[in-house]
Amino acid sequence: MGRGAYALARVAVVVRAPAGWLWWPGVLAAGIGALVPGLTGRRIGLLAGAALFLIAAAVVFVVRRRRYLELARDASRAGKAVFLQDRAVTVRTRRRALRWWLLLAFLAAMASSFAVPAAGGLLLAGLGAGLWAKALWLGRWERAHDALLWVRTDRVPRGRPAGKTVDAYQTTGIVAGDATPGGARRPRTAAATAH
Repeated sequence: MGRGAYALARVAVVVRAPAGWLWWPGVLAAGIGALVPGLTGRRIGLLAGAALFLIAAAVVFVVRRRRYLELARDASRAGKAVFLQDRAVTVRTRRRALRWWLLLAFLAAMASSFAVPAAGGLLLAGLGAGLWAKALWLGRWERAHDALLWVRTDRVPRGRPAGKTVDAYQTTGIVAGDATPGGARRPRTAAATAH
């Protein structure tokens, strides 16, 4: 990158990156946990897990939405000197930063099944579902405004694209980068056309 240039990461990709690593281990932990009788019994464990899933998904989806909207509303157009980080790089960076927390969360979900079967796994899956839903919500905003939201990579070291260190978003056209609105991987033919 040249002097004065900096990298931008897609906001929706940063949000979405850990979702799969919460969802699939959560489903696995819940499935294994359902085989364990536990202290409360399977029925109570599954009911408690279903409630935790819904609560976790709703809380993650709702939290800081007003802040996202404020930053999106005040976003400025990205300059020509910026570097748009590839989706794969953003995902890899986020998952690498969170890998030990995700491993600990999975182990905790597994261990909790000896007390409340499947509940910890369903809680983990709910967190992933909430992040995925929030990324889709951001994608709807991007489609409605025909613009993609980006954040400086040096402002999100802890992966909080609407945290205190983030003071602004930037926007590009809807076909910039290699991710669709909402942060999904753009089909190769569309990505090639965009470049």
